[in-house]
Amino acid sequence: MIWGSPAIATALKLTERTSEPPRLRVVLRVRELWAFREILWNLVRKELKVKYTASVLGAVWSLLNPVVFLAVFWFVSEVLLDGIPNYPVYLLSGLLAWNLLSVSLSSGAQAVISNANLVKKVYFPREILPLATVGVSLVDFVLQSAVLLAFLLVSGYGFTLATIWLYPVAFVALLTFTTATTFLVSALNVRYRDVQHLLGLGLLVWFWMTPIVYQGFLVQDKLRDVALGPLTAWQAYLLNPAATIVFGFQQALYEDAHGDVLPAFSTGELATMLGVVIAVSTVLLYLTWRLYFSMSGDFAEEL
Repeated sequence: MIWGSPAIATALKLTERTSEPPRLRVVLRVRELWAFREILWNLVRKELKVKYTASVLGAVWSLLNPVVFLAVFWFVSEVLLDGIPNYPVYLLSGLLAWNLLSVSLSSGAQAVISNANLVKKVYFPREILPLATVGVSLVDFVLQSAVLLAFLLVSGYGFTLATIWLYPVAFVALLTFTTATTFLVSALNVRYRDVQHLLGLGLLVWFWMTPIVYQGFLVQDKLRDVALGPLTAWQAYLLNPAATIVFGFQQALYEDAHGDVLPAFSTGELATMLGVVIAVSTVLLYLTWRLYFSMSGDFAEEL
């Protein structure tokens, strides 16, 4: 009975889980991630260096992107069109948040695959790989947001104290949701490589389902009376977490003087909606983290 021997059974069990324990214990895992934090910082630095390698301006390119957007859309809105007032501010308020989400997901899908040699040779908490992609996107988000905030101050557009406090709330919702979804696509793409192709199409549809280039007020006006079973079309539209997050950034930074650009939410209502997104995203983060953890022990074999 060679195949039934305890030694063979133990060996087979070990080949199933090559580097991780069978269950996720959050507190212990957070401590382990903290112990390996230097690897995370090094991966973020490495990705930033690779991103701007052989580039004369380096990280300045991240600052130039929003500057060019501001200039182009100021020209389009002020000279060619007579549409949304201060359209560059409105656009970038939502676009910078969307960029953090979309770039994190696109890069996160490749996070494990592009570091296959590292995964096969060295032990470290595998969560560091998708977290590093979020970290790189976060650096770009901070730089680009600084440009937008500087523009608001220099141009005299300024801030409204009654709404600017929504900015950190929206940011927490954005970061939590982004991390949760990045864990998901990063794990699934190791086993199912079609995920990276579906993700590109999904992000395209998702972008246009989020009120970044068009007025949220118009969507609310057109959909609030359209019934879709137990929900209205507007309520179904709000099931998109990215929409609520973008509304939060827009409400914090953009002043809707005539009330015909942003949807009719008070700051209190929007803060409550963002709180719901944070709560749901926290649960989603735990679930996707568990999924990622359960699959991570087999990454070396999958790769």
